[in-house]
Parts: sequence; structure tokens; C-alpha cells
Amino acid sequence: MTVTYVLDGTRIKSLEDFWRVLGEAVNGPGGYFGRNLDAFADCLSGGFGTPDDGDFVVEWRDHQVSREYLGHPETARQLEIRLSRCHPDNRPLVSADLAEARGGRGATVFDWLTEIFEDRAPGVLRLR
Repeated sequence: MTVTYVLDGTRIKSLEDFWRVLGEAVNGPGGYFGRNLDAFADCLSGGFGTPDDGDFVVEWRDHQVSREYLGHPETARQLEIRLSRCHPDNRPLVSADLAEARGGRGATVFDWLTEIFEDRAPGVLRLR
């Protein structure tokens, strides 16, 4: 039996919202399913709330709403946070990504998330 976790895209207006909505979908109110990109990737790999022995899908409803909110402005905001916390050796790369996002170019937060889904759990994500 395949378990379906439903994300309400109208509730996802920031990366922080995504963590909350996904955590609640998978593990109930206050649930956890990653709070950063690395943890999210690990969670998708299994054993962190998804059924260990069964199939699951994540149905992201109204994903176009989320795609808009998780676009370049949110990407720039997230990269500003990352820049303030990253190792000095990583600052040039993060700064370059930030300049791209501020210019409306490059991958967005939405892209980051969907790429992680495809890398770690191919075929699990269903955009509706």
C-alpha cells in the first residue's frame, strides 16, 4: 500500500513554511522531516518518518503557488542567511549565487527542493 503525504502549496510561502508543512504532513502537528536541505535529503533517504517497508509519494498540491513564493526573492533571502553563517572559504560562491538570485537568475528554493526529491527519492514527488 502506498502512503500519500499531501502538501498544501497555499501554505508554503517560505522555506521555513515548507519545513513546517512537510513535517506536519509526514509526522503530524509539530512533526519533523528536515529543517535544512541536508537534513531533508537525509530524511528522504528513509528511516526518518517515511514508511521503511512501503512506498510513499508526496503530493504537492497548488505547487504553482509555492513555486511563486519560493522564487528568486525567497532564494536571495535564504542565501543571505547562508552567507551570514557559512565558512569564509564558501563566501565567494554563496555571494555569486546571491547576486544571481537578486538578478532573478539561477536556481530557486523551489528548484532546490524538487531537485533533492528527484536525487534522493526519484518518482516520489507529484506536483499537482
